[in-house]
Amino acid sequence: MSKSKFPIQVTSSGIIQEDVLMIGESTIKQWKIPTHQYLMLHFGSFRQHVKVIPVPKYDGIRIHPALARKTGLFSGVQLRLNYKSGVLKMGPLISVLISRDYSENSDKPFGTITSFCKELVDACRVQGAFVYFFTPDHISSSTCQLQGWVYNGHWQKSTLPIGDVINNRLTSRKFENKPSVQHFLKEVKSRYKTPFFNEKFLDKSEVFEALRKDTSLQRFLPESHMLSNFAGLKSMCAKYSHVFLKPIRGSLGKGIIRVSKQNGGIAYQAHYATMSGTRRATYPSLPKLFSSLSVKMKTTRYQMQQGLNLIENTKRPIDFRALVQKNATGKWHVTSIVARTAGDHHFVSNLARGGTLSTVKEAVSKSNLPPGNKGDAHLRLHKAALEIAKGVDDNIPAHFGELGIDLALDTSGHIWLLEVNSKPSKNDNTPLKENKIRPSVKQMIEYSRFLSGF
Repeated sequence: MSKSKFPIQVTSSGIIQEDVLMIGESTIKQWKIPTHQYLMLHFGSFRQHVKVIPVPKYDGIRIHPALARKTGLFSGVQLRLNYKSGVLKMGPLISVLISRDYSENSDKPFGTITSFCKELVDACRVQGAFVYFFTPDHISSSTCQLQGWVYNGHWQKSTLPIGDVINNRLTSRKFENKPSVQHFLKEVKSRYKTPFFNEKFLDKSEVFEALRKDTSLQRFLPESHMLSNFAGLKSMCAKYSHVFLKPIRGSLGKGIIRVSKQNGGIAYQAHYATMSGTRRATYPSLPKLFSSLSVKMKTTRYQMQQGLNLIENTKRPIDFRALVQKNATGKWHVTSIVARTAGDHHFVSNLARGGTLSTVKEAVSKSNLPPGNKGDAHLRLHKAALEIAKGVDDNIPAHFGELGIDLALDTSGHIWLLEVNSKPSKNDNTPLKENKIRPSVKQMIEYSRFLSGF
C-alpha cells in the first residue's frame, strides 16, 4: 500500500499541457517514474497517456483543467500514487452506491445519511483517497463514467470515472434488484475487475442455513426453520415455551411476532412488534393462531426461531450489536460492540423502537446474568462475532467488507446468534464515544485502500 499522499493542484492551462502531469522530483525518484515519455495514467476506470515532468522542491501533483474535468478532480484533493511497468495509478477512487438523493436540498442531498457521507469525505482527505456518491438513477448505459456527488466546500454533481472500489450502501432490496443496477455491477466487475463489497442483502434463512454447515458455529444457532405449514409451527411450539416468527427480509424489528403458550399450552398468545409498542392477541388454540397468520404468510415469508431466555434489565431484554469490518490487511476485525436494551412495552431492542445503547460492561453488570458469567462476557461476544463473520465469508458466495452481527446471552451465559445484517446502519451501531471520524468510517477507507492496492 502506498504510504504517501499528494495534494492535487489544477493549474492554469497556459502553464501545463493536457497530457502532462507535473510531479515533485523527490516523488519521481522514490517511485522510479520515467519522465518525458508517455505513460498510461489510471484513475479508477479513466485511462489516458500522459508525460511526467519533474518539479524541484515540490510535493504535489499538477494537472491541466481539461484533465481535471475528465476525472472529476479539483485542487485540494489528496491522492496516492503507484507506478509499475509503464502504468501510473492515482487513487484510490471510491464509489459509494446509495439509495436516493435530493437534488433540491443542497445542504442535505442524501437526507439523514448526509452527515455520514461527509464523514467519509473527511476520512478520505485524511487518508489520501477520493470518494463520490451515486444512486441507481445515475446509472446509464455507459460503464465508463457516472454522474455523482462530490464535496468541494459544498455538495455538487460531477462526471467521474468508475471507482477502484464500489461500496454498496443501498438500503432497499427493490433498488438493489433493479436490472440496471445488477447489469452495471456485473459489467464493471467484468470490464475493470472492480471489487464491490457488501454486494447483496442477506436473508435470515440464508444465513442460518449456510452457517449450519459449519460444525464449529452450530453452537451459536438457535433452532430455526421456515414457517411453511401448521405442522412446522406445532412442532416448534411443542418444543419451546415461546417461538419467534421473523420476516426473512425484515429489518429494524419490523413484523416480528412472539408466540407463547397460555393456560398450560391450551391457548396461545401472539405479541406483535409495532412502532408504538407491543400489540397482544390471544387465541383459544394453535390452529386459530395459525389461521390468523395465514393471511400474513401470503405476502411475508417467516423464519421460526427457538425462543431464548435472554438476559434482562428490569424485564427489558438485552442483546448486542457487533460491527465487524475488514481492515487494512483484509482481515476481519471487531470495530465495536454495544449493548441494546429494549424500551418499555417492547420485546425488540432496536433503537427505532425505543431501545437504548450502553456499553457491554454496563449492560451486563445491571442484568440478571449470574455473577460468574459476567466477567468475560465482552471477550466471548468479541470472539463469537469474529467466528461468525468468518463463517459468513466461507459459506456465502458474496463479497462483504462489514457486517452487523446481532448476538444475545441467555440467562445461563450461552451466546446465541440472532441475525447478520450486510447493510449495518451507521446510526444504530454508533459507538458511544463520538469522534469527528469514527473508527468504523476510517476502517472502511482502509479496507478500500487494501482492495485497490493503495
